[in-house]
Amino acid sequence: MNRLTNCFEKLNQSGKKALMPYITAGDSNPSITVPLMHRMVESGADIIELGIPFSDPMADGPTVQLACERALVHHTSLRDTIAMMTEFRKTDDTTPVVLMGYLNPVETMGYEEFAQAASSVGVDGLLTVDLPPEEATDIVPILKSHNIDPIFLLSPTTTNERIKKISDAGSGFLYYVSLKGVTGSNALNVNEVAERVQTIKSISSLPVAVGFGVKDAETASAVSKVSDGSIVGSAIVKIIENNIDDADTIMDQIGALLVSMRTAMDKS
Repeated sequence: MNRLTNCFEKLNQSGKKALMPYITAGDSNPSITVPLMHRMVESGADIIELGIPFSDPMADGPTVQLACERALVHHTSLRDTIAMMTEFRKTDDTTPVVLMGYLNPVETMGYEEFAQAASSVGVDGLLTVDLPPEEATDIVPILKSHNIDPIFLLSPTTTNERIKKISDAGSGFLYYVSLKGVTGSNALNVNEVAERVQTIKSISSLPVAVGFGVKDAETASAVSKVSDGSIVGSAIVKIIENNIDDADTIMDQIGALLVSMRTAMDKS
């Protein structure tokens, strides 16, 4: 059993839901990434989404776009991101980590080389937001052969037939995009999310985690009541943006945000 499956099963047994923070590797500089990953775990994160910096992150709003730009100033690459995983795993072999980004860096590296390298440093999943399952027939078997879960997105407009197709192609969990928009959007309607998640779970046995629009303890708690996990990205990245050269403040504020989310989720 891999870390993602084990994590969701343990949470389910204890009546809890997954808190899944996102950061971009190398933002605001590469030296903070691994310490911040550890701080997020200490603050209640169950699963970490580690973004691969990319020059054209078309699914992301301004906040995460700027995070990629800050990371790329330091020339943070996919190989650097994998090296960060090596460092993280020296002291944490338990927390699942999903690499999240766009296909181009993985394709450039080569699917087999990427899968071997990522698996060897304890990467548990890969979410490439611009890769639909129809175009993933080459990479999915390679990832699965190295025990890396291919993770796909679902949207408010995904049909039931397509939910089944995406569920069959993926593993680990399904990422439900709660809004018709880019990351950092605000208009989260929890009732609509609840209805969609219920539909997804009637079709798929995979856990469903919800992202886009989760920004504080209240929204994290509300989303966790109707899904298997709350994904928070832009709210965390915004803290980095507001404290570029102050690593201590970045760590403290992100830690405090996650503690508040964890506390609210566990009370719900």
